[in-house]
Amino acid sequence: QMSSRVRLDEALTLANRLIEGLRTAPGIVRMEVCGSLRRRRETIKDIDILISSETPEPIMDRFVSLPGVTQVIAHGATKSSVVVQGDGRLLMNADLRIVRDEQFPFALHYFTGNKEHNIAMRQRAQQYGLKLNEYELAGPDRRISCREEADLFRALDLDYIPPELRENTGEIEAAAKGELPKLIEAGDIQGVFHCHTTYSDGRNSIEEMVQAAQALGLKYLGLADHSQSLTVANGLTPERVRQQQAEIDSINKRLKKFKIFKGTECDILADGRLDYSDDVLATFDYVVASVHSHFKQSREEMTARILRAIHNPYVTMLGHATGRLLLRREGYEVDLEAVLQAAAESGTMIEINANPQRLDLDWIHCKRAKALGVTLVINPDAHSAGEIAFYRYGVDVARRGWLEKGNVFNTQSLAEVTKALAARKPK
Repeated sequence: QMSSRVRLDEALTLANRLIEGLRTAPGIVRMEVCGSLRRRRETIKDIDILISSETPEPIMDRFVSLPGVTQVIAHGATKSSVVVQGDGRLLMNADLRIVRDEQFPFALHYFTGNKEHNIAMRQRAQQYGLKLNEYELAGPDRRISCREEADLFRALDLDYIPPELRENTGEIEAAAKGELPKLIEAGDIQGVFHCHTTYSDGRNSIEEMVQAAQALGLKYLGLADHSQSLTVANGLTPERVRQQQAEIDSINKRLKKFKIFKGTECDILADGRLDYSDDVLATFDYVVASVHSHFKQSREEMTARILRAIHNPYVTMLGHATGRLLLRREGYEVDLEAVLQAAAESGTMIEINANPQRLDLDWIHCKRAKALGVTLVINPDAHSAGEIAFYRYGVDVARRGWLEKGNVFNTQSLAEVTKALAARKPK
C-alpha cells in the first residue's frame, strides 16, 4: 500500500490518464473523480473514481488492466483497487467503484467527502427524518430520488456546495442561509505577474512567454525575473534590468490588445531591505518581494523582515509567503497573522503562488486574508512557457479559500490593472 502523499498536479495527471483509458469501456453512464482530488487538496493520497453502469464487469476488467497498473490489490464486481505508476518513481493507489445510475449522486457526494462534511450532512438529513448514505436519501416510508448531486443538497434546503468547500468549516450553514460565495473560476483570470525568462532562471525568451500567455487567452503578462543578490538564479544587475526593460518596450510597441508589465521578483534581504535601490525599483511597473535566503531566522526576525518589506512603498505584492515546498520543505517560521494584518494596513497584495510545488498562500490563510480585506493575486511563478497555465492550481486554492472574483487582483481587465499599478507607485 502507498502511504505517502502526492502533489495535486501529479495526481491529476495520473487520474486523467486513468479516466481516458476507461472512457471507451462499454456501458459507462457517468464517471467522476472523487475524494481529495475533486476537492482539490494540495496533496493527494489516493485516486478515487466513481462510475455508474448496469454492466460493471467489462469496465472493471478494463480498469485492472490499464497501462501503468503495476499491482491489482482487489478485483471485485463493484469495487477494485490497484497500484498505478506515474512519471518517474511515482506510485499511487487508485480505487474504482461502480454503482447503479440512480445511486450515482449519493455515491458522488459520499466519496467526495471530506469525512467531517459528510457527518454534518448526515446529521442534517436526520433533522428531516431522513437517512443519508452512499446509496440513498430515504425516510422510513419514502425515498427521495435525486438526478444530480445538486438535487441532494436541495432536498435538505441547501444551495449546492462546490466540492472545494466541503471541509465542514461553515459551508453547510452558509448554504442554508443562501450565503455561499460565488467562487472565482479559472476563466476569470485575465493575466499573471510572476513569470521568469531566460534573463534569470527561466527557460523561455520574453517573446515565447508572451506567445504562451496569448495562447491561454490572457490579456497581460508580468515578467518578474530575479534580483541581483540571487546569483544562483542568475539575478539581474541594474544594467541588465535596463536591457530587459528596453526589450519589453520594443515588444510592447508591436503588441495589440496585450501588454507586458515590467516587474521584478526582488529579494527581501536578511534585514528586510530590498535588493535594489529605490531609483531602480522606481523603473518597474510592480515589484514582487520574496524571501529566498536566511530561512533559519527566528520567527520574530523573519516576521519583522517581511513586515518591513510589506511596508516598503515600492512593494506591490509579497511572493510565496512561507517559502514552503510541498512534501519537500516546511515553510520558514513566520507569524502569518501579523503579515496578513500588515498587508491589509498597507494595501500590499499577497500572492497565491500557483506553482503546484508551492501553493503558498494556503487556502486557510486565503480565507483569513479575505476576512481582513487583503487583495490576493494568483501567480504561476512560471519558469517556462508551459508553466504559465499553473495559475489554474492557484484558482483551486482560491476556491478552497472561499475567494470570489473581486478578492483577486488579476481578474481585472488590462485597463483596470494598468491604472491600479500606476496609482500605487510612489510619487
